[in-house]
Amino acid sequence: MRIGVFLFGGVEMADAGPGGTEPTERRYDQAAIEHAHRELLACGELAERLGYDSYWLTEHHFQHEGYEVVPNGLLFGAFLAARTSRIRIGTMFNVVGQWHPLRLAEDFALLHNLSGGRGILGVGRGTVPREILPLTAGAVSVGSYDNPAAAAADALNREITEESLDVLHTALTNERFRYTGTHFRLPPPGIPDRGGEVEELTLVPRPRYPYDTWQAVTSPPTLRAVPTRGLGGVFWLKERRRLAADWHAFADTYEQVHGRALARGERRMLVLNVAVADTRAEAMATVRAGHDEFWRFLAPYGWGRGYLGPDGRPADGDFVPTLEDSMAQGPWAVGTPADVAAHIAELDELLGLGDLVIFPAMPGDPYARAQEQLRRFARDVIPLLPAGVGADVMTAPAGSGPR
Repeated sequence: MRIGVFLFGGVEMADAGPGGTEPTERRYDQAAIEHAHRELLACGELAERLGYDSYWLTEHHFQHEGYEVVPNGLLFGAFLAARTSRIRIGTMFNVVGQWHPLRLAEDFALLHNLSGGRGILGVGRGTVPREILPLTAGAVSVGSYDNPAAAAADALNREITEESLDVLHTALTNERFRYTGTHFRLPPPGIPDRGGEVEELTLVPRPRYPYDTWQAVTSPPTLRAVPTRGLGGVFWLKERRRLAADWHAFADTYEQVHGRALARGERRMLVLNVAVADTRAEAMATVRAGHDEFWRFLAPYGWGRGYLGPDGRPADGDFVPTLEDSMAQGPWAVGTPADVAAHIAELDELLGLGDLVIFPAMPGDPYARAQEQLRRFARDVIPLLPAGVGADVMTAPAGSGPR
């Protein structure tokens, strides 16, 4: 099993938690943002030294609240690649609708090649309308499959995402290509070039090494679309029984479409929020403010839907879990090293884990705490995992082929 690290990449907040400044009132200066960038590079270097397989950040824009302050994970990854030699580097996620797919393809291929094959292509549909609408001149937004008021935006986002993924795959895997769809025609007709017209394109560069492509899986339509396309699926913030149902449904769809069964844990990645301390009470006390700040940020976007509500049924978009909910339902592993290892072992038995990515730093956490959690998990938790789990962290290949 490969074990990676995922960080939101935000600024340090002295007042994180429910009693702190209202999220929309938060403002941070350039010094705080630049401090976060330097510390994120340091965390990536530390993750390599500790033997983690991969290091992931996010792509987000215009967040004066300070939660996620890296607007380009690929550009950041280039800096990290120059400071490291082994760790794989990904973005959770490049929001496809915010990019022209050919620019995304070029930038990823450049990072992947110059890093010696250490790039991981992460793709998603986005979360925050404030980010995607300015970048697309109002043409594309983020909808919701279960909200009738946002159904049209959701449908258009899915159309453009699927077409963009077609373009990405075509450009990254073919020496010469053309593409015609509803939203993209490449090359556009009538481009003059040296006495003729451009009839086809060639991506420069294209990947020299195998690479993985992973997509966020949060809704039923995406749960069908990702394995149908043959990509890897990333699962996060789901109650364990709902998680298991989706995890295995993904494999069933893949087998139906592609005619072969997935191996244990193949093409499915679990992100798990973790907090490790000497006692469970201490771990809960140190993570509670960050947990609550996490939900102050994400609950307004309906992320609580992955949980069960107080009535034991799937929660609605207004649900805000407590730390106790998050621990009991599975998305958070909090406690002693033995507690966290037992939590992972239970999920491994339920799912069959091939790729586990830990989320060890909550919004607002000091980076000293993030580094301490990286060290504690590597030193104290991994040795307690079941035989074979995490054993090949140091020897995982740079990539296992286009997905």
